Amino acid sequence: MKKRILLIGYNYHPEPTGIGKYSGEMLVWLAQNGYDCEVITSYPYYPQWKVQDAYAGKKNRFSSESQSVAGGEIRVHRCPMYVPAVPSGLKRMLLDLSFLISAFLKLFQLILFSKKFDYVITVVPSFQIGLLGVMYKVLRKAVLLYHIQDLQIEAARDLKMIKSEKVINMLFRLEKYIFNKADVISSISEGMVDKVRVKAQKEVLLFPNWTDCESFYPITNRGRLKEEFGFKSSDKIVLYSGAIGEKQGLEAILHAAKALKPQKNLKFLICGSGPYKKKLCQLADELSLENVVFYPLQPIEKFNHFLNMADVHLVIQKSSAGDLVMPSKLTTVLGVGGLALITAHKGTTLHSYVSKHKMGLLIEPENQEALNTALWHAVSEDNEALRQSARTYAEEFLSKQKIMEAYDKKVLKGGLEPKALPAAAAKAVPVSSVSLRELRTANR
Repeated sequence: MKKRILLIGYNYHPEPTGIGKYSGEMLVWLAQNGYDCEVITSYPYYPQWKVQDAYAGKKNRFSSESQSVAGGEIRVHRCPMYVPAVPSGLKRMLLDLSFLISAFLKLFQLILFSKKFDYVITVVPSFQIGLLGVMYKVLRKAVLLYHIQDLQIEAARDLKMIKSEKVINMLFRLEKYIFNKADVISSISEGMVDKVRVKAQKEVLLFPNWTDCESFYPITNRGRLKEEFGFKSSDKIVLYSGAIGEKQGLEAILHAAKALKPQKNLKFLICGSGPYKKKLCQLADELSLENVVFYPLQPIEKFNHFLNMADVHLVIQKSSAGDLVMPSKLTTVLGVGGLALITAHKGTTLHSYVSKHKMGLLIEPENQEALNTALWHAVSEDNEALRQSARTYAEEFLSKQKIMEAYDKKVLKGGLEPKALPAAAAKAVPVSSVSLRELRTANR
């Protein structure tokens, strides 16, 4: 009999980037490999911070749909949720609360009228979704898998989105309760794993984001690709592709474009959607930047060509982000063998990975002069060795198939049977963290 999995998280397919992309691909893989999968989610809104047009007529009510995959289907339950056009600390809290309430109602319905799930996976953010997983675990004796894509509370604190110390401490206490109840805690980078392990006081699994090395691969004729997207073959393209939000600090790209304006063949391309795109466009106009072009999100069928067009890929974020997030856009850049210029502090997981495997250029965050200088060197020098190392790393360590096989073997088929995990005994279950070395072994 197929094991049943329920995933709860407000980001899901068909969101093209970020957490929704990875949650969607994870469930598809599980459904294709013998699991009966369902999802409680909301309507796709990220990174535009607007519900996609295809779902606009349903966004204020509950609905269910089936997602067809090879060998089966995934049942998707969508819940109404408040989506602010311009997110702030308070508005994000309202978003989280609205989904928590509507997802609770759907989950309660499944508890009463649906066949039991063996595993419930809750995806952070929002960290409070873990409370729904705890409820299902207690009532139906399922295994609770708590997967952390973003250290949400620390990010809200460090980015000044929540300024009240009392509120922050209350959220940490609530998070600790969820940690205590979770059977398996996982996160996406070794730095985040270490931080969570300290907070949770229990072992944490490394479950990194991946890239599809078959869909995203190097193309050698970059000049032809530039012409395909409206540039000259002789242009040097500096690309930022991803969410346009607060934590990235994307104003630095515009200031770099201004400093390098005399280089007539150097073009800065910002692709994506988000609440700060309008602000960036206004700043570009104020600075009279004719060398900056804004593109909308590209369709998936063109995305490999689009990424391969770039001479340099920017992976930048504010200094305060630190090891709190692992930029999901980097995995795809590595897959196409792109030259990534990355802002990261020494000592962070991101800096250590890139430096050790020689797969990109590194500079300190929020150092405008360093960014300007590094960009000029990046487009002027031969960096083919870094490009080759990037692709090699993606093939060896970021393969979706290999990572999911390791997760399946370690967690879902690793002896964590639901009936062996009554709530009172959950703390006694040993869960080993998976190191990069273990993943490397599993990948062979």
